[in-house]
Amino acid sequence: MRTAIVTGGASGIGRALCRELARRGAHVVAADLDGAGAERVAKEFGCSAATLDVTDARAVQDLVTGVRAERGRLDLVFNNAGIAVGGTTDELTLDHWDRTIDVNLRGVVHGVHAAYPIMMRQGFGHIVNTASLAGLVPAPLMAPYTATKHAVVGLSLALRAEAAAHGVKVSVVCPGFTDTPLLDHANPGLPQTATGAGARRSATRTQGRLYSVDALAGDIMKGLARNRALIVAPASGRMAWRGVRLSPSLAVRAASLAIRRLGGA
Repeated sequence: MRTAIVTGGASGIGRALCRELARRGAHVVAADLDGAGAERVAKEFGCSAATLDVTDARAVQDLVTGVRAERGRLDLVFNNAGIAVGGTTDELTLDHWDRTIDVNLRGVVHGVHAAYPIMMRQGFGHIVNTASLAGLVPAPLMAPYTATKHAVVGLSLALRAEAAAHGVKVSVVCPGFTDTPLLDHANPGLPQTATGAGARRSATRTQGRLYSVDALAGDIMKGLARNRALIVAPASGRMAWRGVRLSPSLAVRAASLAIRRLGGA
């Protein structure tokens, strides 16, 4: 039986991944800062649960090492936990930046640092890092978020190149706006901004219908089966990514026009 750890597993994309993995017969550990939420997911889908702060490197190491020791193998680690931070760059404080980097980037680094050596020794395993379409395209009004997601994409592709020689796979997930609680809880524990308070409304105006977490979980599993380096969804996200690759300067101009329409600049 495959063993999987999913951080941010109590809600949103993480919860959908736990459901899909459990449905496919994996032993799943739903790990989340919201321990009670992780327990609910575990009870609902027949998983295990763990309370985890991904900004705590020792706690991440202990969880990953413990799961490997208990199960005898570590097949999948989804470094999925993250927060949404929005606002014009001039109004964001260093606290916004620091918190975003701690969770969205260092949280992934901690997961990689804990899991990769184990998978190297095993000679197999798949690390899956959740970034965002914002890690591939210009995404203003959320500069800290965008910066960390670009970093996660870069980290993942660099590690993938190294890991292939050891039998370890690495993929990075880059979804467009997805219907998750993050859109209702932007800037958590931080000074709120108009952009953060209106995150769901702005996402809907930008993309139209939000992508469902269940559809995304299915896309992720298909991408992993094909060992995709980048898993970009939905189709509108793939179109936006292609547009950036074709003409970065045009993509920046399009993003500027979108901001004006949203009234953010």
